[in-house]
Amino acid sequence: MEFDLSEEQVMLRDTVRDVLTSTYDVEKLREVTDTDLGWSREVWRSLAEIGILGLVFDEADGGMGAGPEELSVVMEELGASLAPEPLLGSVIVPGLLVARTADDATRAEIIAGLSSGERMLAFAHTEPGDRWPHTAVATTAADGALTGTKTLVDHGDCADTFVVSAREPDDTIALYLIAADADGLTRTAYRTHDRRRGAQLELSGTPGIRLDGGAAGAGAAQAIADVEVATQSALCAEAVGAMTRALDMTTDYLKSRKQFGVPLATFQALSHRAADMFVSAELARSMSTYFTASLADGDYDPITASRARLQVDRSGRHVGQEAVQMHGGIGMTAEYPVGHYVSRLTAISHTLGDAAAHLTRLSGSVADWEMVTVG
Repeated sequence: MEFDLSEEQVMLRDTVRDVLTSTYDVEKLREVTDTDLGWSREVWRSLAEIGILGLVFDEADGGMGAGPEELSVVMEELGASLAPEPLLGSVIVPGLLVARTADDATRAEIIAGLSSGERMLAFAHTEPGDRWPHTAVATTAADGALTGTKTLVDHGDCADTFVVSAREPDDTIALYLIAADADGLTRTAYRTHDRRRGAQLELSGTPGIRLDGGAAGAGAAQAIADVEVATQSALCAEAVGAMTRALDMTTDYLKSRKQFGVPLATFQALSHRAADMFVSAELARSMSTYFTASLADGDYDPITASRARLQVDRSGRHVGQEAVQMHGGIGMTAEYPVGHYVSRLTAISHTLGDAAAHLTRLSGSVADWEMVTVG
């Protein structure tokens, strides 16, 4: 099996890396994330110009027609640079849902707007008190009007349109498009500890357009499940990028920081801990690669997603904690980047289920396997 990036993927990686590294260092990152918007419209335009915003959408809809492997390449670079631009929450997730459930005209219009950077969507699915896997949809839809509360809407503060899940009178799940300025919609924005943005939505008889282009009812529920698996893969890739960069910063610090007149890297105990960090990061990368390859083969298996997330979350926790510990006090300061990587890894580990939740899912599927090996 070939694990190296193709020539086209290397070019994609280098192009995205050039855009992001030429913009963001820790000072610029803090400056941008402290603004009301929390990200750079200039970087957003650059990502649109090089085709990143339309990366995963079909060419017939104005996208690039790329697959999960290319998305993982991009997400890893976003993780490595801590770029706050809402590619996943405002484009990929809601865009894929629209691509799977909208009629031809609606799909073409929305995907074109997303790919050009002119439109921003957000997926409103999670509800108060509903723990992952978020299947207890209490928001109701009656005659095209939605009523309920949606929370943890990723970058819902800047969206101009929401893709909202709701329960129909026949108890099936459907998806609706709702304009951000629709009647009966109240949006409350907030900031997260990793300097990102979110929103809570209150819907009170809010009018929406039902997405029923071939995926209504149970089909909409399946579309949500499949897109969640794709999102899990993107989060794994982003986490790998973040922990790889945190590892690199830690090893560089051990080589340059001196104690008793010699570099910290000469102390065997610290070298062994750094080696353990490397092992954790490589385990995460291996599982992320395996997960991405499964998606590329069309296998949207939630068990595979949980297997990957469990390892990636455990690795991220280990790498993050060790990075801060071996940097000492400076690792916790806002002026030094390693703490920001730890914060982002922590946020990823609590998005769409934490390690304990994924372990619970995996343990519940043990009976489905002929043999289980405990390692």
